[in-house]
Amino acid sequence: MAHLSSWYAVEQLGSSGDGLVFINGQPLFIPGTLPGEEVRLSGRDHDLTLEEVRNISPDRVEPPCALSDQCGGCSLQHINLEKLLSWKQERVTQALHHAGFSNIPEAHCTQIEPYSRRRMDFVLQRKEGGVIVGLHQRGGDPVDMTECSLLDKRLFSLLPALRLCLSHIGALTGRGGLLINLLETGPDLVLETKAPLSATDKAKLADFARAQNIPRIAWRSSSLEEPETIVQWKPVFHHFGTVKVTPPPGAFMQATLQSEQILVNAVLNGLPSLNKKDVIEELYAGNGTFSYPLGEANRVQAYEGHKPAFEALKASSHGTKVAPFHRDLKRQPLIAADLKHARVVVLDPPFAGAGRQMEFLAQSNVQDVIYISCNPAMLAKDLKPLQQMGFEIVRYDLVDQFLWSADSETVLALSRDTKRIRKSRKR
Repeated sequence: MAHLSSWYAVEQLGSSGDGLVFINGQPLFIPGTLPGEEVRLSGRDHDLTLEEVRNISPDRVEPPCALSDQCGGCSLQHINLEKLLSWKQERVTQALHHAGFSNIPEAHCTQIEPYSRRRMDFVLQRKEGGVIVGLHQRGGDPVDMTECSLLDKRLFSLLPALRLCLSHIGALTGRGGLLINLLETGPDLVLETKAPLSATDKAKLADFARAQNIPRIAWRSSSLEEPETIVQWKPVFHHFGTVKVTPPPGAFMQATLQSEQILVNAVLNGLPSLNKKDVIEELYAGNGTFSYPLGEANRVQAYEGHKPAFEALKASSHGTKVAPFHRDLKRQPLIAADLKHARVVVLDPPFAGAGRQMEFLAQSNVQDVIYISCNPAMLAKDLKPLQQMGFEIVRYDLVDQFLWSADSETVLALSRDTKRIRKSRKR
């Protein structure tokens, strides 16, 4: 690419939220820009600098956070929230079209409030005189989180004490990690360091936990290992529906408490008419986010492959209508025969999708499916086998629980029951 010093029109937003321009027919994505704007770039090859923006979009706003151009946690604080939600809906709808669906119902869209994020995966970096607790720049070093428009204020207020405590932890010699879930019982921490914790480190963390009213702190030496609880001085739990569950350290949780309830309601609203004897097959059940609300009226067979999550689900299932099963659905998907008694299947696969499980589901005699996804690209791939076997979308919910990012959560109710499809089109 030759030396540049010209103006280029931003055509659209790419999948990561960056503005797309074409230079000599080649696509280039420019962070911080919006469709309809014109940008002046300078530089050579891939070493380009955004010099100026003109023809400013009416959707552009002043970012609410002073770290927005540094911290990698948000990429779209420069766009107004209404337009952001609309763009996210367009992305998912386009993915559904790519999967072959044409009669797509109007989406029920919800956007989560700022300062509500209850789960955050921080990067830690020791520096002279202390520790950085924050998020990576895009492809760069960690940025200390001195402010944040996403994080729940209860977690943000913990950061100064965390920095001070971690600066005295000998096992944190360079870079590390810290995952925090805000449960009903308070912050739940998983610390990651390359070096093992010493007895002194553990004692300091225990004192910190009590001083900050943190029920549990766990530790692991790498992200591939299951965390080991090193401090727990009072109960840890969270309610899913009416059932009290003790999630394992580092458990997957929905990004906010508000979005968790909205997603649960979307799943319940997407169910077909059920009799009390009908069985709901739930795949990728996790700790029971959807299992227990579903199980308040019907029997649920809940499948989960991650052993700690399964154990948490199993331990809390006694006296409920939820029957947990430990099964790695990637290696051992349920085949059509396994689903012959299912009235409806509910699945919330990982970011990488459900893989071959969707083929077997499409080949089964299941008439109704509720599919939950945060990845539009994989959503299109996963749902194509269902579309080819006659499924249509009867309800469409979108929850923007990842504010100021390109991500969102989608709940789709699909059916190949002709009566239900006709009824949905009359609404």
